[in-house]
Amino acid sequence: MGAMPTLKLYNTLTREKADFRPIDPESVRMYVCGPTVYDYAHIGNARPNIVFDVLFRLLRHVYGQKHVTYVRNITDVDDKINARALRDYPGLPLNEAIRRVTEKTETQFLEDVATLGCLDPDVQPRATENIAQMVEIIEKLIAKGHAYQAAGEVLFDTKSMADYGQLSRRNLDEQQAGARIAVDAHKKNPGDFVLWKLSEADEPGWESPWGRGRPGWHIECSAMSGRYLGEVFDIHGGGLDLIFPHHENEIAQSRCAHGTEVMANVWMHNGFLQVEGRKMSKSEGNFVTIYELLHTEKFGGRKWPGEVLRLAMLMTHYREPIDFSIKRLEEAEHLLSKWPVPAEAVGEPDPAIVAALADDLNTVAAVQALHALAQKASVDSRQAGVFAASAALLGVVPKEIELDEAVVHEIDERIRARLELIKAKNFAEADSIRDDLQARGIQLKDGKDPETGERVTTWEVKRSQA
Repeated sequence: MGAMPTLKLYNTLTREKADFRPIDPESVRMYVCGPTVYDYAHIGNARPNIVFDVLFRLLRHVYGQKHVTYVRNITDVDDKINARALRDYPGLPLNEAIRRVTEKTETQFLEDVATLGCLDPDVQPRATENIAQMVEIIEKLIAKGHAYQAAGEVLFDTKSMADYGQLSRRNLDEQQAGARIAVDAHKKNPGDFVLWKLSEADEPGWESPWGRGRPGWHIECSAMSGRYLGEVFDIHGGGLDLIFPHHENEIAQSRCAHGTEVMANVWMHNGFLQVEGRKMSKSEGNFVTIYELLHTEKFGGRKWPGEVLRLAMLMTHYREPIDFSIKRLEEAEHLLSKWPVPAEAVGEPDPAIVAALADDLNTVAAVQALHALAQKASVDSRQAGVFAASAALLGVVPKEIELDEAVVHEIDERIRARLELIKAKNFAEADSIRDDLQARGIQLKDGKDPETGERVTTWEVKRSQA
């Protein structure tokens, strides 16, 4: 094994790509914002899970599996969840209805991302199981003069933090000058945000020093990351849309509560996702969930395998915007069809693929290198183990093509039609059927029945050679 390349990551906090230096190489720690489980996860949610799964795999390769901790939270207390619970289970007590909604959608989310080839994080905390930690942080913020009570809420005082806004590079004074102060007259400053709010009798709530209530969104991630990774950790990830206000406010809470210079040393954000060139929204009619892509024929009139969806995501650099389209999925599927189905991963991944990923997760270059390796492995069995290890590092593992019963029936019918055409000496049309099936990866093999001597045709799914 050669020397490991230096891992370089782009840090949103510094706006620079720099060498990654973990706080403790024996304990590398990463936190990624997970789903709010009020509904099935959409394809935009898939991108950060795939991106940071690749980083998780790379960190484990560089530092060793036992020396990396990956935490991805589950947000299961949220006003959208409350609304969904009231809509779907109107006859149940609210807390029970909320549990029904979140358990169902959380289970589906975990199944979906597993099908996309994502490893389980080391810890997957639920917000509702970390209320005590949230209360403790809020108490510290009040004691240190960074938070105050007003109109049934506990709010973070943004003016109390001299360098608030470093991550998003937003000037607080400019924000306040243009703010509609009258809307929230109880706030000291328009940018102040909720840490805790009182709950009505028909809303979920927990006892606290400020009355029965529930946490604000931002405090949840501060509490969960701090509990499982410490006051300062290595990497915090999420989508570009979370930079402000979510990540900015996480930083404010955590730093002011703990008295630290940073919350995480490296902040990483994946780019936005469009669908067929347009922003994804229900009003546009292009809103699609991971479940629908995997299990229904909503997108492109067919189901898409998880490994195809994953590869399609990795064919664009994680910091770039991505246009998720049928064409891109077809390109990914075509590429996968040229790769051998790997046996057990043996040995180390190809150095070119490791080097590409070590350069700020350059999955575009890594996929290109993996394709070149697939070409070698298809003609040289000695490369098979390296290809398998390399594919595993990206989490893109080609699988045997599976055909449903309807497709199998169609193939059998076309083969029977071809045999009839051959009997009728209509060889041109018979060859046309054979060529069409071959283009779809269906290899025909003609032979003779040993008893009758009649022509028989068998078929198999065969990946095309690169």
